[in-house]
Amino acid sequence: MSYRDQQKLLDGLKKYLNKLEPNELEEYKMFIKRQKDDEDFDSLSMRRLKELYNKYHQAVDKSKYDHFFKKSDE
Repeated sequence: MSYRDQQKLLDGLKKYLNKLEPNELEEYKMFIKRQKDDEDFDSLSMRRLKELYNKYHQAVDKSKYDHFFKKSDE
């Protein structure tokens, strides 16, 4: 994974800091420190970061907004 991918995941998790459990918050802080030191995450760290991100970041279901946009019948 690249530095950019790491940064996107860390920025995405920043929104959920108040929801993180204490041990997860410590891991997040460790990831931030490693990011500031310009370290590339190893595969285990990157996998754990992705797990945290996927646990808290839920994608928006856009299909529930379809009733606001009617398609014109031609």
